[in-house]
Amino acid sequence: MAKKGEARERITLECLICHEENYRTEKNKRNTPDKLELKKYCSRCQKTTLHKEKK
Repeated sequence: MAKKGEARERITLECLICHEENYRTEKNKRNTPDKLELKKYCSRCQKTTLHKEKK
């Protein structure tokens, strides 16, 4: 169970090219309310691509 007042949220990162869900991470929704975008390695594309937060 989450602690009272906790602002961290679990998110899934999805590759924008092949749409594979590669990474799961946490973010603080109070500090970063926008969708997270990171450059990460995609095993299906076999290169570094932009990954965006999926809800």
